[in-house]
Amino acid sequence: MASESLSQNEIDALLGGSVSKAAKPAAAPRPAQAETQVYDFRRPNRISKEKLRSLEAIYERFSKSLESWLLGRVRGGVQLQLQSVEHFSFGEFTLSLPTPCAAYTFEVANSGGHHGVIDFGHEFAFFLVDRLFGGGGTPAIPSRSLTPIERMAVRVVADKVISVIHEVWQDYVELDATLVGFESIPEILRVANREDPVLVANVEVTAADTRSLLLICLPFAVLEKFFAGGAEGRPDTHATNAERAASRDLAEGSVRAVRTPIAARLPAFQVSMRELLELAPGKVLSTPLQATAPLEVFVGTQRRFLATPGRLGGALAVRLTDGLLEPPEPDAIPLTRLTN
Repeated sequence: MASESLSQNEIDALLGGSVSKAAKPAAAPRPAQAETQVYDFRRPNRISKEKLRSLEAIYERFSKSLESWLLGRVRGGVQLQLQSVEHFSFGEFTLSLPTPCAAYTFEVANSGGHHGVIDFGHEFAFFLVDRLFGGGGTPAIPSRSLTPIERMAVRVVADKVISVIHEVWQDYVELDATLVGFESIPEILRVANREDPVLVANVEVTAADTRSLLLICLPFAVLEKFFAGGAEGRPDTHATNAERAASRDLAEGSVRAVRTPIAARLPAFQVSMRELLELAPGKVLSTPLQATAPLEVFVGTQRRFLATPGRLGGALAVRLTDGLLEPPEPDAIPLTRLTN
């Protein structure tokens, strides 16, 4: 059989591609791009992670303390939750305020005339007005600023905010502040230069189906001691003996001033359902207990002492007869069974 030679195209097909494709040079690898980070020279980051944790702890204490105070005065559920602690320029802070706002300004003593701002938020301000004037339910939120009378009502809460700010900051910076004014238009706030750095705490307020923000604005100038201090901005531990004694006396006085409920109770006994249903004011309930049966004295919700009943002058009294008792386990508390 006669041999048959292959053409160049057939050879290229057998080898899996043309010479032109095989000779195509590989693409040069792209150089890796250097990682970049955006830096804002107009608003440099002044808060380290350690300081930020301290600030969050400070304003968490602020939120819980103010929430406890409000619960006894607004006759309804109110919850304060810290959202963030950030630093801005004062101009950026004013741009974040709604119009109209409910902003109270205060001056910090011995700070060279520096001022701060407390903004209650439109919804929270009218919630306070409704509750402080005896209202209930979901308050109406009109689209207007507070009237002079409404401002005076909310000022009571603003004074408390100032007091709580002083309490939570006193271990770091002495913030002796006094309210000096009110403003409902953010653009008119002139308590600082637009470029001045400020620290802003954002506290979310939830009350009566409304959500709002309580904003606390403090100038960095009055917090220099905190940011320039040691780790965590802790108070000086190198206090003199006299300072330690004064601090101890203050703490002891605060503890002794706490009021604790105390109750003396009869031991548990059984009573029939018929007797229970027949109870009425003035009716005497007979018990199988002896007149000398010991009473159980509760401090708060814990059983702590045994005592006997008696009188002191014209008042009922108890005499403690046994020492400190271990509080019972929840499963060990006897249950009274009612019988027919």
